[in-house]
Amino acid sequence: MNIRVLVSGASGRMGQLTVKTLSSHPDFSIVGIANKTHNLVAEIQKSQAQVVIDFTQAEVALHNTQLIIDAGAHPVIGTSGLMQNQITLLQERCAKLKLGGIIAPNFSLGAILMMKYAQKIVRYFPEVEIIEMHHAGKLDSPSGTAIRTAEMLAEARLSAPATPTTHRDTIAGARGANYQHIPIHSIRLPGLMAHEQVIFGGTGETLRISYDTIDRQCYMPGVILACQKVIHLDKLVYGLEAIMD
Repeated sequence: MNIRVLVSGASGRMGQLTVKTLSSHPDFSIVGIANKTHNLVAEIQKSQAQVVIDFTQAEVALHNTQLIIDAGAHPVIGTSGLMQNQITLLQERCAKLKLGGIIAPNFSLGAILMMKYAQKIVRYFPEVEIIEMHHAGKLDSPSGTAIRTAEMLAEARLSAPATPTTHRDTIAGARGANYQHIPIHSIRLPGLMAHEQVIFGGTGETLRISYDTIDRQCYMPGVILACQKVIHLDKLVYGLEAIMD
């Protein structure tokens, strides 16, 4: 197997690491790179890339994904910031073309396992909140991982907890963002990388799942898996868990 890959956002930290990792992997050939100064469609056509990995910025994630799909390449999207209605539109676009793709809010296998186990727990502990912490340079809040965690919890939860009638924010936003009836709290500080806690509350007890990124190398097994699987798909899937055996 030799998969032709173009990396969009190749000058960023994740992009550089992806280029380095896939360049030394026997299944892949890096046939092109693109940054904001490049014409993405022209680079895809010139390189004849089969797979395009996007690690750019949230404000261009939707546009870039549309360009990749229209160019006939398989998108592997690691850029966060896409919302469910945008993902649905992209899925419809891929379905018409029978083109496989992956949008992965997180490529870490550990983070995916955290979400999957949280799905099991929420059936018994429906009272749940999310705290996500990232480095000060992360532009979007909440993180794509936290949004995806909330979506998976909402899918699995048997009942949503009733909103307390006595609840009052002395300062607006003190209880965090509310997404699908799950509070999400975002922290951005120097010294952090990427961290998430899912906290469940029950009668007289709490249960906490915690995930910490120590090094960006943790994302590479997921990137490799996504690139290997995506060329065999005929639709756009959301979340790395969709392709994990």
